[in-house]
Amino acid sequence: MEKTPPQLELINRFLPDLSARQKEQFASLGRLYEIWNARINLVSRADISNLYEKHVLHSLGIAMTFKIPAGYRVIDIGTGGGFPGIPLAIFFPDANFLLVDSIGKKIRAVSEISESIGLTNVTTMQTRVEHIQKQYFDLAVSRAVASLKTLWLWTKPLLHRTQFNAGKGRTPALICLKGGNLDNEIRESRLDPDITPLERFIPLAYFHDKFVLSII
Repeated sequence: MEKTPPQLELINRFLPDLSARQKEQFASLGRLYEIWNARINLVSRADISNLYEKHVLHSLGIAMTFKIPAGYRVIDIGTGGGFPGIPLAIFFPDANFLLVDSIGKKIRAVSEISESIGLTNVTTMQTRVEHIQKQYFDLAVSRAVASLKTLWLWTKPLLHRTQFNAGKGRTPALICLKGGNLDNEIRESRLDPDITPLERFIPLAYFHDKFVLSII
């Protein structure tokens, strides 16, 4: 029997029901990010050996907290090296993701990585999110890009108006990954996010102070 690659063991431990195709795509990320990180700084060079824990699994914390419905249009604000957008696009192949960043070389790398692993539900755009017009989304996701107040200012104009109708139920409009003490940031935002500790799903030291925040 073929041994599970070490990088996949961590993903399988917390997300055991992946398809063979998803496992193949996740397994491919390690080498691709090594190649691209040698050219440009997609993730911290100190983190590349911990890519699956600190970036892939962290991004998938959103998937452990919320199910993104098929057909949803999702925008990843300030995707950087493709997080959380690429892992979420692998996990939710029936949702459509737009990964946005203002840095052209990062967007080019993210586009190449997505294409290399056969993601057909990802598009990319080099722009600042506040410059996007006449495009609307069902959900926005983000990872350590800006304060909660700023993220919501950027996000709200991009959401379908029906997002705010009672008929949508408690479907999140913005989901973001954050860490540390968030008291001041939440207070300044004047928002009331749902806060889910990732340690509840991933009992590893790195996730001790990591949270998923959702705005409804």
